[in-house]
Amino acid sequence: MTYALELKDLRKSFGKSEIIRGISLAIPKGERVGIIGPNGAGKSTLFNLISGRFEPSSGDVLLNGTSLVGKKPFEINRMGLSRSFQITNIFPKLSVFENLRCGVLWSLGYKYTFFKFLADLHDANARAVELMGMVNLEKKRDVLAMNLTYAEQRALEIGITIAGGAEVILLDEPTAGMSKSETSRFINLIKEVTVGKTLLTVEHDMGVVFGLADKIAVVVYGELLAYDVPEAVRGNARVQEAYLGSSVADSQAGQGH
Repeated sequence: MTYALELKDLRKSFGKSEIIRGISLAIPKGERVGIIGPNGAGKSTLFNLISGRFEPSSGDVLLNGTSLVGKKPFEINRMGLSRSFQITNIFPKLSVFENLRCGVLWSLGYKYTFFKFLADLHDANARAVELMGMVNLEKKRDVLAMNLTYAEQRALEIGITIAGGAEVILLDEPTAGMSKSETSRFINLIKEVTVGKTLLTVEHDMGVVFGLADKIAVVVYGELLAYDVPEAVRGNARVQEAYLGSSVADSQAGQGH
C-alpha cells in the first residue's frame, strides 16, 4: 500500500540533542491525523522535517511513496503537500481575492510570470472565487487582508493553503488565539475544505483534536508514544501519565468548543 504520508524511523539532532527519536508513522490517503504532546515534545520540529524546512539526521519522509528528503519546501509543495504556519502567513496589503489568486496561479501553470494581465486569467479568477466561497469570505472579496479579523485571516490562510490543489495538508495550531465560538466554526470549516484530502494538524486544544481527527499521534520527548483512534488514545494510561498525571479525558472540557 502506498500511503499519502509515511515517516520511517525519522530522527533529528541539533548538536548533541536528539529532538526527534525514531518516529515511524503511516497515514493513508484521506485520513485526518492530529498530533498532540506536551510543550517541547518535538511536534513543530516534526512538521519542519515533513515540509522540508529541516533535513532529517536520518530516516525518511515519503509523500505518495516518493522521498522528500533533500527537497526544498517549494519543491515539496509542488509535489502535493501544503503547510500553514502557527503565525498567520498572508499578504496583508492584498485583498482577500488577490491573496487567493496568488495561491492559485502556480497550480494552473502560470508560474508567477505575468505577461498576461491578471484580469484575463479567467481560470485563476474563477478558482479564487470558488475558494472564497469555500472559506466563507465572499463578502470580504475586496477587503485588504490586514483589515480582516484574526479568525478571518486564519480562514484566508486555509484558503491559500488549499489553493494549489495539494492532497496532503499540514496545519500548525490552526485555532490558536481563537475564541470558543470561532474555534467551533473553524473546525467545521477545516472539515469542509479538506474533504477527501489527507490532513495532519498540530494542536494544543484537546477539544479540537478529538473533534477533528480520525486518529491521534501522541509525541513525547521526540518519540511516538501512541497512534490510535481518539477513544483509544483518551483511555491510554501512558498518554495520561505523559500529561503530568492529568487525564486526557479531563482535559476535554473544551470538546464542545
